[in-house]
Amino acid sequence: MANEPTLASGRIVAFVPTTDPAKARAFYELVLGLRLIEDEKPFALVFDANGTMIRVTTVQEHHPQPFTVLGWDVASIESTVRQLTAAGVVFLRYPGVNESDPLGIWSSPNGARVAWFHDPDRNVLSLTQF
Repeated sequence: MANEPTLASGRIVAFVPTTDPAKARAFYELVLGLRLIEDEKPFALVFDANGTMIRVTTVQEHHPQPFTVLGWDVASIESTVRQLTAAGVVFLRYPGVNESDPLGIWSSPNGARVAWFHDPDRNVLSLTQF
């Protein structure tokens, strides 16, 4: 089986849909601080997220999902939440999960801490401190 192709050594490319590339560009570049690599009008915006390519792909119609589609492993969730809040990001509150935490951070049973927010297309994004 040594000759069979494998994805174990391949690099991940993440995809996120948008119906408004201008708003998405401002959010991912200016609010989240990702470096724009290329504007492939009218198809996608390509960002570098610490070595991972994120393609914010233009779509005609979008139905946001109720679950996380893209997330970041961060060293300090409190400081990241505070920085993003200062930049205008509103963190999501889920009843019985993270509604009582002042920053909207949930502590999972395994010790990971998570906070969620929307991008301009209402895609759910997250921060996790493991």
